[in-house]
Amino acid sequence: MPNSTMVTEFLLTRFSDVWELRVLHATLFLLMYLGTLMGNLLIVTVTTLDQSLHMPMYFFLRNLSVLDMCYISVTVPKACVIFLLDNRVISMAGCAAQVFFVILFASAELLFLTAMACDRYVAICQPLHYCVIMTPRVCVQMTLASVLGSLSYSGFHTGDTFQLSFCQSNVVHHFFCDVPFLLKLSCSDTLGNEISIFISTMVVGGSCFALITMSYICIFSTVIKFPTRGERGKAFSTCVPHILVVTVFLSSGIAVYVKPMSTSPTTQDMVTSVFYSIVPPFLNPIIYSLKNKQIKEAVRKIMRRKLYSIKL
Repeated sequence: MPNSTMVTEFLLTRFSDVWELRVLHATLFLLMYLGTLMGNLLIVTVTTLDQSLHMPMYFFLRNLSVLDMCYISVTVPKACVIFLLDNRVISMAGCAAQVFFVILFASAELLFLTAMACDRYVAICQPLHYCVIMTPRVCVQMTLASVLGSLSYSGFHTGDTFQLSFCQSNVVHHFFCDVPFLLKLSCSDTLGNEISIFISTMVVGGSCFALITMSYICIFSTVIKFPTRGERGKAFSTCVPHILVVTVFLSSGIAVYVKPMSTSPTTQDMVTSVFYSIVPPFLNPIIYSLKNKQIKEAVRKIMRRKLYSIKL
């Protein structure tokens, strides 16, 4: 375009320019970040050290915990810097890297949650065939398929976004680089990008949600037949939080990626993004550790072992 300057860097946005609110936002983000790292690191450590937890369910949980630590590290540290300092600049390369890793970890998160739902389906609905179906090889194959699929998905959308020309405003109305917010800044025709985002989000997100929903419908129909109330309550207590996390994750992601950005306030979209970029990694260790008796017992055993070694 003539008489226009090509954008070489972007400016990210804070929730507020009021210093006290910026400190509050940075504090909340930092606490959630530290809580996420400690919780997920605890799960990785416990499921690795305790031999009794070397089974498919905890294999997926360990992978999910590693993924969550990477996922939240892409956005929160930079956001805290933006909130507290006046440096809101991010280079074109840095923005592209952030977009790539956000999509990569978000899509991998969804695929891992789907794999965990399928694992629970086999464990509860087909317990006699569990060891035959969920072999270590199958678990590794499912993990590799999730990672490779996420890499392809992320690479496509990142390349599709940054082949556009950015020659208008360089202010991204978000606390991290995300595709829908960048499309608003492009001076190219973005209709093809919007269509591809809509279709891919609905196909991938809808397929995963359908698989998770069908898995839990079968699980609930089986759990209802359990003879004792205690067994039913135990099964429901582990399934319901998982469904809640998936629902929050998918609904917030679809709200940002599918609907037209111009129809909602910028602040609302920024807040909605928190629910798919920060909340799931923060909630997952709480749900899968505090609600899981085996993990709590493994933590107690490790702590007793450490205290005993210290005394000696």
